[in-house]
Amino acid sequence: MNKFFQLKDNKTTIKNEILAGTVSFFTIVYIVVVNAAILSDAGIPLEAGIIATVLTSFAGCFIMGFYGNTPIILVPGMGVNALFTYTIVLGMGLSWQEGLAVVFVSGLLFTVIAFTKLASIISESIPHSLKEAITVGIGLFLTFIGLQKGGIIILNKETYVSLGDFSDPAVILTLVTLLITIALFARQIPGNFLISILLGTLLAGFCGQLSFESVTHPENAIHAYKYVIAAMSFERIADLTFWTATFSLTMVIVFENIGLVFGQVHMIDRPNTYKRSLRANALSTITSGLFGSSPTVSTVETAAGITAGGRTGLTSVTTGVLFLSSLLFLPFIKVIPDSAIAPILILIGSLMIQNIQHIDLTDFSESFPSFLIIALIPFTYSIVDGMAFGFIIYPFLKVLLNRRKEVKPPLYFIAGLFLLNFILHALH
Repeated sequence: MNKFFQLKDNKTTIKNEILAGTVSFFTIVYIVVVNAAILSDAGIPLEAGIIATVLTSFAGCFIMGFYGNTPIILVPGMGVNALFTYTIVLGMGLSWQEGLAVVFVSGLLFTVIAFTKLASIISESIPHSLKEAITVGIGLFLTFIGLQKGGIIILNKETYVSLGDFSDPAVILTLVTLLITIALFARQIPGNFLISILLGTLLAGFCGQLSFESVTHPENAIHAYKYVIAAMSFERIADLTFWTATFSLTMVIVFENIGLVFGQVHMIDRPNTYKRSLRANALSTITSGLFGSSPTVSTVETAAGITAGGRTGLTSVTTGVLFLSSLLFLPFIKVIPDSAIAPILILIGSLMIQNIQHIDLTDFSESFPSFLIIALIPFTYSIVDGMAFGFIIYPFLKVLLNRRKEVKPPLYFIAGLFLLNFILHALH
């Protein structure tokens, strides 16, 4: 292991790496529950979604560990899973099987980009403000979904949304669990999200809000998963909708991972590992479609493992092994209520909107396109449509203000594709 992972060269030990991988696992294991819950909204059985999330995370961490040799943790990403479920499947009308095919093809495209110069070309052509706006918009979207899941906001025929019933035990549990989540996070308690989910579930059980009838026998879960693994459907691969979804998903995972991987390899002072880490990330996305999950991303929780001393791929391999072991708790994971999951979505959303500080709000040609993305992602309940408005308006404003030189040629092409998609849908 010392030779393969270059432990001595990176001034670390097997003990340090295993400890760091364990820390990383406990900071990110909440994704098993949360991601499966979001996939279930797309129609994937919850127990199958749990297995898919675990296997996808296991494969992602192993690919990163053995190929990238960095402590970066790859799991299905928050925000990207919302794009998969609420935009691609529920919004664009694709089945979850077709959505998995979109994930697979996006992974192939991401791999082509990662193994060529396209990664740098695309990254440099997209304005910084639009990248940050996408993150902020997705953060608001996740918050909106969390508020809905927790019953804090509900459907209203007259005003579209309104405040939920605060006498409902499920809503009260959501609010109490949210306070617990905030307290744990603010005090930087290790494993805060996992502890929050556990305490929220215990509170729900104490109040009689848990249904143990939903406990799944492992054999039943495995049986359900048989219909999810490699269940990709390419029946609509010739449709514009399929390629619109693929194009949008590819853009999101490329933007997000380029930034995250770049920052994380610099945290361990190993910038020379950037290309291999990004390529490992791309290869992991392909396995996501095969295993039946939304795409993996380089998680921000990687920082916890790095802070704990992780420097090589042995850290991510350790995390991957621990993910696989979490299947032992499969029968009970399904019991976890929405009131324990919703606060996590709300808090993650609040963290993502902090990126608004990186947008130049004093420049109208930068701020207005960003504003459209931020506002329209949650308001249209579609990450793709929200992105489209911002990407179309950005070059329009720059040309209008005689600032054409600030727009890279690839951005005109991307904006044109988004505009063409709107026109073709209008003609339908």
